Amino acid sequence: MIPRVALSLLAFVFLAGACSKFLTDKSAEPVPGQAIPHPTIVFISDFGVANDAVAICKAVIVGIAPDARIMDITHQVTPYSIEEGARFLLGVTPYYPSGTVFLAVVDPGVGTTRKAVVVKTKKGQYFVLPDNGLITPVVDRDGLDSAREITNTDWMIQSPISSTFHGRDIFSPVAAHLAASGDFSLVGPEISQLVRLNPKTAVIADNGISGDLIGVDDPFGSLITDIPGDEFKKLAYRLGDKVHLLIDKKPVTLPYVKTFMDVAVGDPLLYVDSRGRVGIAVNQGSYSKQFEVAPPGTIFIPRKGVALKSK
Repeated sequence: MIPRVALSLLAFVFLAGACSKFLTDKSAEPVPGQAIPHPTIVFISDFGVANDAVAICKAVIVGIAPDARIMDITHQVTPYSIEEGARFLLGVTPYYPSGTVFLAVVDPGVGTTRKAVVVKTKKGQYFVLPDNGLITPVVDRDGLDSAREITNTDWMIQSPISSTFHGRDIFSPVAAHLAASGDFSLVGPEISQLVRLNPKTAVIADNGISGDLIGVDDPFGSLITDIPGDEFKKLAYRLGDKVHLLIDKKPVTLPYVKTFMDVAVGDPLLYVDSRGRVGIAVNQGSYSKQFEVAPPGTIFIPRKGVALKSK
């Protein structure tokens, strides 16, 4: 009979050898082009939710990559608004890891000569979308690794391509193939230049900041501006100050506060929102509806102590 001590030593040697083999087994490491278990596809569009377009796109994805996790940003981007879609992408992408595939379809130029592309950022995320500037803010922040034009017909839907529904016929199947195989090189040829979106940005001057109303934070009705909170703070305002400003060239006075409940229910306020921009809101109400203000529009905030003049 083998002594217990010897058995223990044999077990230890066996386990150590198995662990060593596992740690040095190169086949256990990820291989470029190898399918990724449970890849994530994050979907955004202006398709809305009153029709079957989103469901069809997801069905195409599942048919190609049944293990993919499909997550939604929104499908209620203002129709044709590339700028709004780009803003939502910019806000969401930092919270997803490298390797995530973003499917973005805001495509007023569908069926024209605009390119369909896949963009890889230096963060290692992939974006399947029309080449219309939708990716510009993300690339400006995260950097461009490379971009390829979608030309591989094997990665498109295997039926005639519609001239008006590339979300179904091109973008969704490409996103699914990319998530399933991970082989970016199969998309098509590299391209050296992407169409750029050139949205207006806030203008900083000695007397204050001029900006734009760029969105409504629905369903709450708060106004979103393009004025960076850090730049606003350079105007010397402190929490609790009354800020005299112009909204659509009309004078407005708002308290600058940290959060909504710093004013009475139903009262308006100015604050720096969760994305670091100046926002205008009503505590438990809709500023947009109550004061009949909505984008597009303008805003001007003077430097503290500078007299407000109609612009």
